Amino acid sequence: MLDATTFPILGRWPAAHPDRLQLFSTPTPNGVKVSILLEEIGLPYEAHRIDIGANETWTPEYLSLNPNGKIPAIIDPDGPGGKPLALFESGAILVYLAEKAGRFIPADPAARYETLQWVFFQMAAIGPMFGQLGFFHKFAGREYEDKRPHERYRAETQRLLGVLEARLAGRDWIMGTDYTIADIAILGWVRNLIGFYGARDIVGYDALKAVPAWLERGLARPAVQRGLTVPA
Repeated sequence: MLDATTFPILGRWPAAHPDRLQLFSTPTPNGVKVSILLEEIGLPYEAHRIDIGANETWTPEYLSLNPNGKIPAIIDPDGPGGKPLALFESGAILVYLAEKAGRFIPADPAARYETLQWVFFQMAAIGPMFGQLGFFHKFAGREYEDKRPHERYRAETQRLLGVLEARLAGRDWIMGTDYTIADIAILGWVRNLIGFYGARDIVGYDALKAVPAWLERGLARPAVQRGLTVPA
């Protein structure tokens, strides 16, 4: 049973349903990866909204769960061996939940590693580069007189979209016919890039064919639609 003695974060965000997986998040591109997968696999969970605008990830309670001070993070009361497991880093959480459910990650070893390489591609490249472009295009970076950082991240974002376009050519999903955590990891970032960040035109999004079709397929999934709004 989960309690605040074992997990101090529950002292600030109590578990109304301690028998369920606890999700600590907000609906950012990284946050919705986990909520989308949870909706896809149908695992009962309880979502706690962490207000990153109010710096709640830097409170002692949150840092006790994720010392890096980022969302999302989870506590699974039914972890390996039936013991509670706490995890941070969205990519690690995706792999854990997919393996726990036995879904959205291939059983075949070669296909599994190929899927993981695309998850890591998102973690190492798409997330950091798209996020930096968002800063310099939409947020405080817009006011910087030196426009070289903006151009550097714009060009790199456009290049990464080209990598994704080439991968998706002739494929419905990143792994072909199977929708996996590789798609879940990337969907929210592409959606955010052309929506919230308003970077559609400057990265040449409308010149692409495979990526927009893939994004439309992904966003049409009911579990994706639900997961994009969690926590409410």
